[in-house]
Amino acid sequence: MFPGIGTLLNVIAILLGASAGVLLGSKLPSRTRLLITDVLGLVTLLGAAGAIRSLWAPRFLAALPTGWSLLCVLTSLLIGGFIGSMAKLEDHLDSFGERLRQRFGASDDSPFVEGFVSASLLFAIGPLAILGSISDGMSTGVEQLLLKSTLDGFAAMAFAASLGWGVALAFIPVAIYQGFWTVVGLGLGSVLVDYQVDAMTATGGVMLLCIGLRLLKLKEIAVGNLLPSLAVAPLVALVLHSFVN
Repeated sequence: MFPGIGTLLNVIAILLGASAGVLLGSKLPSRTRLLITDVLGLVTLLGAAGAIRSLWAPRFLAALPTGWSLLCVLTSLLIGGFIGSMAKLEDHLDSFGERLRQRFGASDDSPFVEGFVSASLLFAIGPLAILGSISDGMSTGVEQLLLKSTLDGFAAMAFAASLGWGVALAFIPVAIYQGFWTVVGLGLGSVLVDYQVDAMTATGGVMLLCIGLRLLKLKEIAVGNLLPSLAVAPLVALVLHSFVN
């Protein structure tokens, strides 16, 4: 496989989901949509478990002082969360979406425009798009983008059932946005060493766990504020690695 395959699959899933939604129309019962969301939330938790498993990778444990692997992830999340909270990243993401809605007049104009704007925000603006694309670029796996593709495919179906073909065009911002983060991942893959990648992967796994809890409506966690943790994790791992004799 090649870097960017995850985003390509994501685009295909959006197009297929939107097409199915237009054909199905309003025939998809609300209870079915709720069940699908719950199932996807559970699968997201499984994906989180797979990423968090890096916390116990032999190379990661060997690179840090004994018993400090969990401290690495905890410190990364605390520092990253503090930075994100001070910068109000979650609020900025929400306000950006609201500005787009107002700019396009999505609530008053055609359903086509509303479908495009709403779907673009849902598919492109989110932690999973960044996490998965960076992982894809670093060639550490496309599992997260496969999960996102499944989520987006069903969401596109639900949106397009009522908002039409505008939802399908959301693949354009998704391709641009995730393509950018894939390129970032390519750069990181040539700079970071294995244990730093493990630190980033485990930290991202905790963020995936937060997304799963939100999908299951168990806990609303401001995952957007935790995004800086991905950049902090390799640095924290590097500092802790210096304590190894």
